[in-house]
Amino acid sequence: MPEIARFYGIVIKLFFGDHPPPHFHAVYGEFVGMIDIDSLIMLEGDLPKRAEKLVMEWAAINKDALLKMWDTQEFNKLTPLD
Repeated sequence: MPEIARFYGIVIKLFFGDHPPPHFHAVYGEFVGMIDIDSLIMLEGDLPKRAEKLVMEWAAINKDALLKMWDTQEFNKLTPLD
């Protein structure tokens, strides 16, 4: 699973060829969340609220790039959250 971004100790990963709906994974220490790209809702997981907020802020900024990456399966590193 390629790492597409890393910020504030959070690692964002995307499995190519994974099951629908389009989603990505956020890993923060021992916590993991699976986030729907279209709705920006955490489908599964247990991210702490602060980490979840940062992930959602980052995902909103990068939503179009995430959907394009999901559709084309072309790997790109995305800018981390500042």
